[in-house]
Amino acid sequence: MRKSIATVSVSGTLTEKLDAIAAAGFDGVEIFENDLLVCPLPPEEIRARAADLGLSIDLYQPFRDFEAVPADLLARNLRRAEHKFRTMERLGADLLLVCSNVSPEAIGDDELAASQLRLLAERAAEHGIRIAYEALAWGRHVNEYLHAWRLVRLADHPNLGTCLDSFHILSRGSDPIGIEAIPGEKIFFLQLADAPLLAMDVLQWSRHYRCFPGQGNFDVAGLVRHVLAAGYTGPLSLEVFNDHFRQAGTARTARDGMRSLIALEDTLYGAAHPAVPTGFAFAELAHPELEDAGALGGVLAALGFQRTGTHPTKPVELWEQGGARLLLNATGGDPALVAIGLDSPDPGAAVKHAESLLSPVLPRERAPREARLDAVAAPDGTEIFFCGTDWLDDFRPSGPVAGEITRIDHVALTQPVHYFDEAELFYRTVLGLRPQESLELPDPYGLLRSKAMSAAEGAVRMVINLAQVGTRDLPWQHVALACDDVVAVARRLRAGHPELLLPIPANYYDDLEARYDNVDPELRELGVLYDRDAHGEFLHLYTVTVGRVFFELVQRAGGYQGYGAGNAPIRLSVQHARPH
Repeated sequence: MRKSIATVSVSGTLTEKLDAIAAAGFDGVEIFENDLLVCPLPPEEIRARAADLGLSIDLYQPFRDFEAVPADLLARNLRRAEHKFRTMERLGADLLLVCSNVSPEAIGDDELAASQLRLLAERAAEHGIRIAYEALAWGRHVNEYLHAWRLVRLADHPNLGTCLDSFHILSRGSDPIGIEAIPGEKIFFLQLADAPLLAMDVLQWSRHYRCFPGQGNFDVAGLVRHVLAAGYTGPLSLEVFNDHFRQAGTARTARDGMRSLIALEDTLYGAAHPAVPTGFAFAELAHPELEDAGALGGVLAALGFQRTGTHPTKPVELWEQGGARLLLNATGGDPALVAIGLDSPDPGAAVKHAESLLSPVLPRERAPREARLDAVAAPDGTEIFFCGTDWLDDFRPSGPVAGEITRIDHVALTQPVHYFDEAELFYRTVLGLRPQESLELPDPYGLLRSKAMSAAEGAVRMVINLAQVGTRDLPWQHVALACDDVVAVARRLRAGHPELLLPIPANYYDDLEARYDNVDPELRELGVLYDRDAHGEFLHLYTVTVGRVFFELVQRAGGYQGYGAGNAPIRLSVQHARPH
């Protein structure tokens, strides 16, 4: 289907928006009136610029507070409408969005509203323009889409139809199945937005928290299915009001919007998705030392890892323990988590799927006999590699390393403040991970926003965190390593390397003993944290931070699927207090 986006959905000037929207691959654009009003170019030049970029102008919006008004206001509103029509003729737009009236002067009279909408459509027809009438979720008298459709049907004019907006429908909890009762030719336009579930005024919710399909909690795909079943043949158009989007880079936001529509179409038409990753092949850590692994190597050795191989052409070492593999890359930068390798049943198909979602393969130098490893960049710049079974051959590892650690349990990545929603959409669509509930966790300097995403049965778990809390950046990334006995690991580290363990306040354990019965008192001595849910138990401990990286050792008992989120404020407080 054709794809469109409202200019209000991205940041920048109108010309910058049009350039970015075209570059992202959209077919058309909704011109938001404020963008045109502040643009120094006349409508004729905007029309020509859009045409040169291959963009149709699908909609001009919004026209507010028109219908169901007293006679004196009607005359004023018709005069306003005539000005809009002349502007649209200059702009080359032939569809005007009319929002349901929110003014206190509006009259709750359907006959009056329909008659005035018919009059507006008659005037619009004289200019070759159609009217798409939309029910705002906070409209004074018309706030349901079926009510708007009743007025359109009552007005009965060929130049009057309805505009359906997923946010206005789903935010009110309306059942979208009624859309199928609307003839497809009378659905003049479809606007799409997702949103997180929030208990707040719907106007504020709409103005600040909309997001692209796949970034929120609405069943946007289900609504679109009903619209298509009604016979709608127009574009899928994004209309998103979001404070972060207005501040983020214009080009990447437009590209993210296009990714959301491609993924939506895949869902609608049942496009095959390559098998999701089956595990972690490796986590790659950058470090500054060129001769040896330095501080990171010391931490890994203390944890029981051994260096088992080196890359033949790159300054990269392989460290292993059990099924956990870490690569140390001497890049000369501060220690940081820079890449993640994922076991993929079909790396080639995974790469093609990523490319179809606007995530191109990163350039990479490779010697003739080295394994082919293709990677794409996550929104924060982390490289995501799709790995078969041959990548280890480059290192010629010396053999398995026995130890307490069995595998990588999860990785946690901090996201720049404007990239959080983009990251969720990337991991959901490109990797097929399923998001869990978004959490806001207390930090000494504000709130930390966090969301976990996982493959089926937890084969791959990733946590994305918002990098900025208040005025401080949270640079930390961490790799969580699974083991069968965290307490045993803690005993060994406490005896041989106590400086590596993050100290946990005694007050935490006082509270822990008050909340739970039969908590092992040794946890206090060892600095092990504890969590419990209806399915099982979770024990974990943290190392100190090296550069931007720290390690977590975790033990899951029973069916525990969480991440010990309730303990995150303890960890954050200690990390803020310690120099890095």
